[in-house]
Amino acid sequence: MIIVVVLIMYVLNILSIIFIPLTFGLFFALLFTPSLRWLTERKVPSFIGIIFVFIIITGIIMGGYKVVEITSHELRSIDKEFIETMDNKLNDIVKPIVKLMGIETKEGERELIALLNNEKVIANLFSNVGSGLTFAKDFVSTLLLSLFFMILFLAGSVKLKNVLEILVFKEEELSADTFYQIEKGVFTFVSVKIFVSLLTGVAVGLTCYFFDVSFPTFWGLVTFLLNFVQLIGSVVLVIVLSFFAFVELNATGSLLFFILVITGFQLLIGSVIEPVLLGKSFSINTITIIVMLSIWGVVWGIPGLVLSIPITAMLKIILEKSPSTSALARLMS
Repeated sequence: MIIVVVLIMYVLNILSIIFIPLTFGLFFALLFTPSLRWLTERKVPSFIGIIFVFIIITGIIMGGYKVVEITSHELRSIDKEFIETMDNKLNDIVKPIVKLMGIETKEGERELIALLNNEKVIANLFSNVGSGLTFAKDFVSTLLLSLFFMILFLAGSVKLKNVLEILVFKEEELSADTFYQIEKGVFTFVSVKIFVSLLTGVAVGLTCYFFDVSFPTFWGLVTFLLNFVQLIGSVVLVIVLSFFAFVELNATGSLLFFILVITGFQLLIGSVIEPVLLGKSFSINTITIIVMLSIWGVVWGIPGLVLSIPITAMLKIILEKSPSTSALARLMS
């Protein structure tokens, strides 16, 4: 059994260029399926329903672009005083790093400049730039393929209900019941995740504003996006934002309070409000979450981290339907 699971994971990794957009397309389709069913019941042709879905998606993309545009304008408004303050703080931080790496500084040269001029550091920076461009290209191609697979699912070319009946349950009624439960679960998960991510982003953005930390809109947007990566996203956000706030806030007083506030918001929204809104279907214990994040992170990278929780919840729903695997589903709760 373990060998089979490892083999499946290996195949999913090798063919990730297909399976990642296929999975995103499936979840996108499940999100819009109830709306299409409602339109179909009122004798509206399916192609009109699909056009309606694309109008909604286009509106979301345009809204996202507008937020990014506002954020870009905010980042371009950096003043000279802020740059000098950041330069001095970063220079203080890299001093021990420069000594540890054995980098020699010229007379009058700052440690930060010496570090950036180091050949190894330059090579790593160019490597990271290349990785960033590759990530952007992969993101666009994954998005387009996801939309393509979503159309196939919505048009009925691929029916998850039939797949469950053929491969898992062998019973039409049980397959249909499981499908509708998965559909409801995915809709609930995405709706709640968007809401709590937006709530967390607004809370962090307002905190930055009241503490006079620069670029509150930008940090609110980053918080919103990172919140879709369960557990890890919140930790990364607190570390990065705390480091950035170190430039502007008093290291012993307001900085500590700022870190406590943003951490408190993350814990309150992520550990209290979100589980209550998600309900029983997505009641997954922390150990299972960490294990699944690790597995899907290794198999699919960042997309795997984003998809790990809905995939786990879908597996949990399927496992609950069989007496032979229901105990495993309870262990995951």
